[in-house]
Amino acid sequence: MVKRIVLLGVLVASLLAVFSLTTAQDAVQLGPITQRVIERGEVICGANKAGLAGFAVVNDAGEWEGFDVDFCRAVAAAVLGDASAVSFRPLEAGERQAAIQAEEVDMMSRNTTWTLSRDAVWGAAFAPTTFYDGQGMMVRADSGITSLADMDGLSVCVQSGTTTELNLADQMSLAGVTYTPSVFAEAAATWEAFVAGRCDGFTTDKSGLIAYKGSSEDPSLYSILDVTMSKEPLGPLSPQSDAQWADIIKWVVFGTIQAEEYGITSANVDEFLTSEVPEIQRFLGQGDNAIGSLYGIPNDFMVAVIRQVGNYGEIFDRNLGPDTPFNLGRGINDLWTRGGLMYSPPFR
Repeated sequence: MVKRIVLLGVLVASLLAVFSLTTAQDAVQLGPITQRVIERGEVICGANKAGLAGFAVVNDAGEWEGFDVDFCRAVAAAVLGDASAVSFRPLEAGERQAAIQAEEVDMMSRNTTWTLSRDAVWGAAFAPTTFYDGQGMMVRADSGITSLADMDGLSVCVQSGTTTELNLADQMSLAGVTYTPSVFAEAAATWEAFVAGRCDGFTTDKSGLIAYKGSSEDPSLYSILDVTMSKEPLGPLSPQSDAQWADIIKWVVFGTIQAEEYGITSANVDEFLTSEVPEIQRFLGQGDNAIGSLYGIPNDFMVAVIRQVGNYGEIFDRNLGPDTPFNLGRGINDLWTRGGLMYSPPFR
């Protein structure tokens, strides 16, 4: 009897979810990408082809995991009610523009820097920044190199088709340093060349340097210089052809940040469903509060996101935090209430 009651409960919940999504879709005209995703029942998300430990890797079970990956899953949870309804499209850095312009992917979450030219030329709609980063430089620990000035006359491994290559040239010029760039098309080849001793330095975003160092056979062999060569705001993006879809991604990202500010986690979200605080009721889409339905998705879309993926802090800590090999502090990626840059507009 108990088993029958549980199964009935699951069936009712499923029917209510379908009814909620259908009602939301009937309320507004769906954009072309939103429509495709719902009909397909899956989000196609561009990911790092070479893999970047902590951000996007394929684990031993053959599943994608990481900080960037979790935001793809969060969008799938919001729109389809299922965080696992994602198909990942591996992309090299140089393939990103074409993938966005040809709409080969519904979205991309692949350590991509938001820049003016990409915003304009790629035809991309950038979501809020999920990770504030900056370009750094790694050298061998026994090299004696402690600054960019020490690299005069030396070589640097750098990946082509990235902001990294341009930033390196700008900063070396400003520092009056003459260097030889060793350029590689793929991230993995760039790192492997440095490890093999073909370059004196290796440059990419600091998050990438930490990931490569942390996942190397002997992290003590490498040293990251105390220098930041750029601003690298990283986050998801999507084709500009569907403003509605871009807004959905935007508010899912904001929602993970707002959930952390409210103290709502994957472990306690159900307790907040009966909260009498109006703004929390509205944020979780309870009662007559219409938020998700404005975009053709369920009003309680953030409940699915938090329950299945977690808030921003959970996503960060799970992939990059103190219990991981990277042991990254939050720094400027902390909430604005704790001195960081993570801030969500109101859900109203």
